[in-house]
Amino acid sequence: MIGAIAGDIIGSVYEWHNVKRTDFPLFHPRCRFTDDTVLTVAVADAILTGTDYAKKFKEYCRAYPSRGYGFNFYTWAASEDTGPYNSLGNGSAMRVSPVAYARDTIGAVLLEAKKSAEATHNHPEGIRGAQAVASAVYLARTGSAKEEIKSFIEHNFGYDLDEPIDEIRKYYTHDVTCPGSVPQAIRAFLESDDFEDAVRKAISIGGDSDTIACIAGSIAHAYYGILPEQIKKLVWDLLDDHLKQVIDRFCARYNVPL
Repeated sequence: MIGAIAGDIIGSVYEWHNVKRTDFPLFHPRCRFTDDTVLTVAVADAILTGTDYAKKFKEYCRAYPSRGYGFNFYTWAASEDTGPYNSLGNGSAMRVSPVAYARDTIGAVLLEAKKSAEATHNHPEGIRGAQAVASAVYLARTGSAKEEIKSFIEHNFGYDLDEPIDEIRKYYTHDVTCPGSVPQAIRAFLESDDFEDAVRKAISIGGDSDTIACIAGSIAHAYYGILPEQIKKLVWDLLDDHLKQVIDRFCARYNVPL
């Protein structure tokens, strides 16, 4: 979960100013947490408190209103409507990582990921994206090798994970759908040497940089373990007390490495 937030924060300055290389400055004065972080913590809070996901998403969006939400989500969150709106956007995948720590079997992870997605993103692609990311995080945290993770995602979700990042980078543009960003984020993790490298590769393709880095970061953190101290400090310094408290409670209850 912290890896997801770190990816979001690092990628936040590149979402609308894409950088097509990996040797960019990792820390920028304008780095900030976006809707990816807010809704990741909302998922953790919903799990901790046993609260309905839709209720938590609305609560967090209203508490943190200017964090770059998609138009459809923001409109939904501001309304009294509690039903989903058939989205296939990558919002379901960017926020799902806490699910992979709170459930103990792959079946339970897939079920909870579906539940967290369909509160808003009940389109089959929105659910597929959330389940793919949650299962990748779960497999990474429970000791699966990269090839095992790749095989599981390809077999169960039909994503093509063979195309190298160097090739994707040549043509990739802004795509906020799950099918247009989740496979690319997973590929960035698969090619990485460590957590920072995963985030750099994810951002380097361009597009929806903070979300792609958020997804890649969530898997990389689970796979590589504790974050580099410099990155963890950046994350912690940019979060407010409420977000930190929820993260601390969640990590303590579910033994999530910081």
